[in-house]
Amino acid sequence: MNKTVVIIGGSTGIGKALVEKAAKEGCHVVCFSRSLDLMDRSFSSYSNVHSYHLDLESVNKHEFVSALKNHVSIDILINNAGYLVNKPFHELTKNDLNKSYQINSAGIMEVTQYTLPYLNKASSHIVNISSMGGFQGSAKFAGLTAYSSSKAAICAFTEVFAEEYKNSSIKMNCLCLGAVQTAMLEKAFPGFKAEIQPEDMAAYIYDFANKQGRFLNGKIIPVSLTTP
Repeated sequence: MNKTVVIIGGSTGIGKALVEKAAKEGCHVVCFSRSLDLMDRSFSSYSNVHSYHLDLESVNKHEFVSALKNHVSIDILINNAGYLVNKPFHELTKNDLNKSYQINSAGIMEVTQYTLPYLNKASSHIVNISSMGGFQGSAKFAGLTAYSSSKAAICAFTEVFAEEYKNSSIKMNCLCLGAVQTAMLEKAFPGFKAEIQPEDMAAYIYDFANKQGRFLNGKIIPVSLTTP
């Protein structure tokens, strides 16, 4: 395959499974997460995986760009990071809201902006990972105001970006995921057991990112067996 794939949020759950899937497919994988030690331990057996620290709460542009400079001509960028607060609306603090929006939307926009100069000039695909909670018209759940609304912002970002860059070689789409058996799902819906495992969803996302940039742009796509 030999494509260069950048994954934001690659230390646990779907992100970890994505890194492993892309690595096994022969891609040059560059992954970012706040948990650098965890990534180093998880991916030590892969010579084609390179891990770097990234805190979306306070993006260090110099540190992020310095890492990207080692891996030019990026074919695929997958914005997978997410942060969840499960709390009744009247108990939400300003910090809850600020952190949710910074990690789930503003920080994603920042790193996407910084990645633009390093994308493959011939053809590149950016895939944003949102949630069914952020998909208009889907079922919504009490306690997830900060999470769902900040994930909805990524959907709007996808549509605006695609319009702004429609005459370029860069394509952007957004996948709104339903229930996948991760730690985040357990936090949102304690005790609920999903039928989809992280490895299954990672395989779907990887295939979509690898192939569908040729056909789709600015699309918000629900990927859900159950919600939750």
